[in-house]
Amino acid sequence: MNIGEIAQRTGLSSKSIRLYEEKGIISTPHRSAAGYRQYSVQHLQELNLVSRAKNAGFSLDECKEFVQLAHNPERKSSEVKARAQEKLNEVQLKIRQLQDIERQLKQWVSSCPGNAQSQCPIIDDLTKQ
Repeated sequence: MNIGEIAQRTGLSSKSIRLYEEKGIISTPHRSAAGYRQYSVQHLQELNLVSRAKNAGFSLDECKEFVQLAHNPERKSSEVKARAQEKLNEVQLKIRQLQDIERQLKQWVSSCPGNAQSQCPIIDDLTKQ
């Protein structure tokens, strides 16, 4: 497969695929005699793994670790589960933080008359000591 074909099959851009190769996240594809990248089923699997892991909130470094784990026949599912559990904990913390922000914003919006006067409970709350 050439880069256009693999991009279409994975839903990734050619630019992203080249970046993943450059950063060593996926294995280096073979080159044709003319110098064009030639991707295999292994690359398709690696790129799908990276795409899905990124969509689940994993960083590129974490995606690289998953690709390495996928190639390691000695891996333990407990290692993979621990990484996923860590990410789940991070996401749950972010959700709680966003819920706190949402509550604060709702309170401000409901307390402010939003009229032409200068009195503003939002500014008052933001500037109180």
